Amino acid sequence: MIIDAHHHYWQYNPVEYDWIDDSMKVIRTDFLPDKLAPTIQEAGIDGVVSVQARQLVKETDWLLEMAHQNKFMKGVVGWLPLIEADIESYLEKYSGEKLLKGLRHVIQGEPDQEFILRSDFNRGISLMKKYALVYDILIVERQLSNTIRFVDQHPDQVFVLDHIAKPCIGRNELSPWKENIQELAKRENVSCKISGMVTEANFLSWTPEHLQPYFEVILEAFGSDRLLFGSDWPVCLVATTYKNWMDLVLKAIGSCSETEQANIMGENAVRVYKL
Repeated sequence: MIIDAHHHYWQYNPVEYDWIDDSMKVIRTDFLPDKLAPTIQEAGIDGVVSVQARQLVKETDWLLEMAHQNKFMKGVVGWLPLIEADIESYLEKYSGEKLLKGLRHVIQGEPDQEFILRSDFNRGISLMKKYALVYDILIVERQLSNTIRFVDQHPDQVFVLDHIAKPCIGRNELSPWKENIQELAKRENVSCKISGMVTEANFLSWTPEHLQPYFEVILEAFGSDRLLFGSDWPVCLVATTYKNWMDLVLKAIGSCSETEQANIMGENAVRVYKL
């Protein structure tokens, strides 16, 4: 089974999606299941994991509602208020929702660079294993050191790193991202999504050669058992097409065996998110 482990939906408005600036105006429109369905069909994708784009409980409910209406949506990574004292009441409320596979918080957008180490946030994370939920880590590369410290507090929690931690591809910088990724990958409870790379490069002038060193690092660090293909559609559309990104990933993992490629392109997502 081929799974896109990372994409988003939205009904665009400039207030809720103010991060979509003028350089990304091609995605200032609605992206809903009726747009994604033919896109994944053309690419030969069997199913998707839909990831939150707004930090609202109603976003989680909206994604789950669409997932129940669209069979190709195999799971949802939503948002719940992990820092709140009553977070367990939320977790309990959603415990019977089989399509809710994980949660995510936009750590990369927090002005407090120590947010990921906050005691209230970590208390919320510590409750997730009880409810068999994955936690998706959304950070940028400068937050990797704190993320390693964060992960070490939760050795039994399943984590998935989004967008290979957003290295500075546009500046062709490998370090210190490379060393921190290698250190993080020593934690067997952390997997990594091959996604979001083209949008960390220059949207208009990137080439596969710009991305190749980053592919090599994550392939060596995480191996074929802990990497998951993700499109980051529709965000990826500012720099490439869905099919072009998929083809680029397939080429990058072309030296892997058929079994290893199958793991990266879907089987790992099925296992990690229990799809």
